[in-house]
Amino acid sequence: MSRFVRASKYRHVYGTAAKRELSYDNVKLTSNAWDTNLIKVNPKFMALNWNSGGGGAFAVIPLTMTGKIADTLPLYRGHSAAVLDTDFSPFNDHLIASCSEDSKVFIYTIPEELGEEDIEPVVRLSSHGRKVGQVAFNPVAENVLLSASADLTMRLWDIEKGVEKQEITGHTEIIQSVAWNYNGTLVATTCRDKKLRVFDVRANKIVQQADSHQGVKGSRVVWMGTTDRIATTGFSRMSDRQVYVWNASSLDNPVKSINLDTSSGVIMPFYDVDSNMLYLAGKGDGNIRYFEWENEELYTLAEFGTTTPQRGMAFMPKRALNVNECEIMRAYKVSNSLVEPISFTVPRKSDSFQTDLFPDCLSDEPALTADQWFSGETKDPKLLSLEKGFTAAPKKEFVASAPAQVAEEVPVQLKSDKDYQEAYHKLRQENEDLKNQLAQKDVKIRLLEVQLEQMQSS
Repeated sequence: MSRFVRASKYRHVYGTAAKRELSYDNVKLTSNAWDTNLIKVNPKFMALNWNSGGGGAFAVIPLTMTGKIADTLPLYRGHSAAVLDTDFSPFNDHLIASCSEDSKVFIYTIPEELGEEDIEPVVRLSSHGRKVGQVAFNPVAENVLLSASADLTMRLWDIEKGVEKQEITGHTEIIQSVAWNYNGTLVATTCRDKKLRVFDVRANKIVQQADSHQGVKGSRVVWMGTTDRIATTGFSRMSDRQVYVWNASSLDNPVKSINLDTSSGVIMPFYDVDSNMLYLAGKGDGNIRYFEWENEELYTLAEFGTTTPQRGMAFMPKRALNVNECEIMRAYKVSNSLVEPISFTVPRKSDSFQTDLFPDCLSDEPALTADQWFSGETKDPKLLSLEKGFTAAPKKEFVASAPAQVAEEVPVQLKSDKDYQEAYHKLRQENEDLKNQLAQKDVKIRLLEVQLEQMQSS
């Protein structure tokens, strides 16, 4: 009987980890247990949730700074509790958002060169009532940011103006994962209540909702490029790790479902719109599985494996890859003290530009302004050709016009026992003063109630 092999130019994709000297050593990763990827990357920098005393902080490391990271690396401070997530602007490589357990969202601009001083935020956003677990920039409109919080809401921000534009409600439990669709009109979410939801965020409307993975552990979601398909990862009731593919127009049942294994680590999904490949990296695993989505089928391609387990992972935007070496994707794998670049390439003998491997990809130019997007306009992202290679854009200035009420006092970083004692006594005195004020107001309220009762009885 003859056997046929499915034709695919990605059938022989293989991954290669960078040498130790080309990796990033001595990173001090946060010990916080909140489930995020811990790292984000763009063509110039990587951002890591940092292990820092005296409040929350994260680090932004230039990609050229390979080898051992200095202990004196300046940090991005401002949060008074652990940083939970970060995201780079897709249209400004020097702009980054962070969120924290202190219920705040901060915006920072990244300087051209590292100095000695820690970096302070340029915009502070503080409408959420509880810890903020995810931030994600809109893929089409400039300066539009989505945040998701443990107060069970998501919020849309115009970060240039420093204002909240929309509150999105509808979740009944903690939001575990959020993902924008290709043209930035819809957001898919997974939640601790084991449901998958699709939101029209500008209208605060749930477009679709369905029961998803029924396991108690974390679930993730990613939009599959230009299609109306959504991929989710999660666990079954028997703790099997699963991958589902859904039709976003009708979430009645998954289009495709795969049981991967019985490991305990959360699966982090990443989708490449240009190659239609889905990458799955498990926390606590040392491997990355990759699949190709074609004709409503998810085909297994191969697996990259190491003996070092990963705590988090990020993928480089397509515009910064090395097309001369047929690099179709690059991952940045985080272990306890090391960030390791992993390059995925297609073996080709020709030195010429491979048009079939590198169609026009997402550019760093916005298709809409924030005002246009919030007014209801919709456009697809702008694209660029990689035939002439990648050239990093010069720094784009970000000028915030945030109103005064979003700026608040940044907590002072305490450095000695004396500083802590003084801060403790100051807070204790403030607490006593507030108690006295409340007691006085209670007395006034009671007096007014008595006067009202006397007036009503007379």
